[in-house]
Amino acid sequence: MTDSQAPERTVPSHRVINPSVLYVGSPVALITSLNTDGSPNISPMSSAWSLGDRVILGLSTGGQGSENIVREGECVINFAPAHLWEMVERLARTTERNPVPAHKAAMGYYHEPEKFEAAGLTPLPSDLVAPPRIAECPLQFEAKVVVARAPGGGTWEIGSEHPFAIVEPRVIRVHAHEDVTIPGTNHIDVSRCHPLLYVFRHYVAADRDLGRTFKAEV
Repeated sequence: MTDSQAPERTVPSHRVINPSVLYVGSPVALITSLNTDGSPNISPMSSAWSLGDRVILGLSTGGQGSENIVREGECVINFAPAHLWEMVERLARTTERNPVPAHKAAMGYYHEPEKFEAAGLTPLPSDLVAPPRIAECPLQFEAKVVVARAPGGGTWEIGSEHPFAIVEPRVIRVHAHEDVTIPGTNHIDVSRCHPLLYVFRHYVAADRDLGRTFKAEV
């Protein structure tokens, strides 16, 4: 086929927009940590990506979870399945902070010390860290914090005025529901793994296997 015979390609039209958030699609994680009194806390979040044995977390510093994780140096990263979205949403307006910070109170947040009970979730003991795992989540990563950074660089410290912290935990143990794994292997059966995604403040299910990269054979 010559260039003159090549099919005409349609280029989509574009426009400049200014979205209020940039969550183009990330898995929802429920981060469990311990409060100063030893009680468990759950922090829903959707700013996470992994590389090697590290999971990079973008955590708001307005909640108790970020302080717990940095202070104790450990957490569990529980990845929620799509069918749990309503349980996740039950946690959306809760905070461990008491009194509730004024800006959060104005948005409808309220103090909730019993996060597991409020969401209807089940705690499980971890093997190598103190915070509990969440039984209903098919993937649970026990992790130790390597470093917490402030936006733009430098170490993030509890009490600083930065709106978020970039926390780098190292995963030291992975738990998985048996029914999402391939028997006799350490691999996840992606046809049975249905993570909950957060896309521009909407909960979305991802449940279609489109294909695999060559690295999937490794």
